[in-house]
Parts: sequence; structure tokens; C-alpha cells
Amino acid sequence: IIDWKAPDFIDINFGCPVKKVVSKNGGSNLLRDCPVLTQVASSIVKGVGHRVPVTAKIRIGWDASSVNAPHVCRLLEDCGVQAIAVHGRTRAQGYSGEADWEVIGECAEAVSIPVIGNGDLASGVDVEVRKAATGVSGVMIGRAAMQHPWVFREAKHYLKHGTHPEPVTVEERWALMFRHVRMAIDWGRYGPEKYTLQSMRSRLMAYSRGLPSGKLLRSRFSTVGSIGELEDIAAEYLTWHEERESRNAELCP
Repeated sequence: IIDWKAPDFIDINFGCPVKKVVSKNGGSNLLRDCPVLTQVASSIVKGVGHRVPVTAKIRIGWDASSVNAPHVCRLLEDCGVQAIAVHGRTRAQGYSGEADWEVIGECAEAVSIPVIGNGDLASGVDVEVRKAATGVSGVMIGRAAMQHPWVFREAKHYLKHGTHPEPVTVEERWALMFRHVRMAIDWGRYGPEKYTLQSMRSRLMAYSRGLPSGKLLRSRFSTVGSIGELEDIAAEYLTWHEERESRNAELCP
């Protein structure tokens, strides 16, 4: 892989909760099979040598009765892993419930290598609070970025200035939607434009969260099948939004 793609680092995913991965003793299943986990990590570190760093991602454990992330972090450090991302849920939780940042903090205390916390981070305030409380070296944001990719920009701004940046405009949201759709079409993974738009419907719906009349937009997105149709929806929506803003300005001079 190093010779083929020249990556900056190799990351081992010991946190994947997907059934088809777990059923083959992969991903988060190795959290309850530490001898194999250490064998895998050691072999990869040895195979990579000093060419690139090896990192790992884990969950806090298999289930509530077997939370062992601090122990796993120590094992991985002993194997030569140079940084660990810890998602604050067990495999049994999937993505439900709350991330346990207390355990993530215990992981940060357990090892000398960087620990990156992950789970339930959706704003700069979340990042600041969790970093201060746990002593993690960094954070990883996942699902929040799927509907609000500006979260990274906003978090960086908050950490630097202690204030919230200007909110994302409606026009900026639409620009991102079109950029993402056009990139997907150019990529060609899903075939013709029609099928690409079908595959993008859930992304468009996610990006519309928080927009005025977003529910109506999501209804329109659920059947969109071409760039032209998306352009028509955008033009109609932006005209409506501009008129709405003008009316509001007249009411609040």
C-alpha cells in the first residue's frame, strides 16, 4: 500500500461496528480478542517499518460490561502505534446513546502517545469543553460534518477567537450542494447523471437541515433526478427566500 499510494500514515480500524466486518473477527470484534489485536498491530508496525506512522482507531469496548479502551490503548502503544483515535461508544451501542468522554479521558491518561477523542462533537464549544476536560491531543468529527461540513471551520474559529463565526448563508449551502453533486457526477462511480442524483438524495437532504422550509426542500430532493431539476429547485427556493427576507426587513426596519 505504501509503495502503491504513498499514504501519509497507515490507520488500523479496530472500531468498525459493521456486522459483516465483526463476523469475520475484524473491526471492533478485536476489542474482545486482545491477543489477535496486538498481533495485527505489531505485524503492521513491523511491516511498515519507519516509512510512515501507524495509527489506530478503537471504540471504548465491546459492550458496557467489557469497557477496556485504556488497556487496549496501552497494548497498542507497546506495539508501536503512534496515535489512537477513541470513539466514546461501545460496539453494542452502535451510534445510539451518548459518547462516554470520561473513558476517553482515561485513555489519554493511560498512554504517552496522542489520543484523539471522537463522539458527539458538533460545534467549537463541544470541542473546547471536551479537550479541556479530558486532555486529549485532538478531536475527530464524523456525523456532524455530514450535514454541516462547515463545523470544522466554525470549530477552528471558536478555538482561536472564543466567538462564533458568522452563520453559513443560504447561498453558501446551495453552492456546496451543487459542488458536491458535480463532483459526484465527474467521479462517475454511480453511473449516469440520473443514478448519481439518486445516490445524492440523502446528502442533499442532510445539507438542507436548518434551512427555512427545509422539510419542503427534503420532499423535493427525495425525487430529484438531474442537475437541471436541482437548478430549478434552487432558483425557486432562492427567489422565495429573497422575498421572505425582504418582507422580514420591512417588518423590522
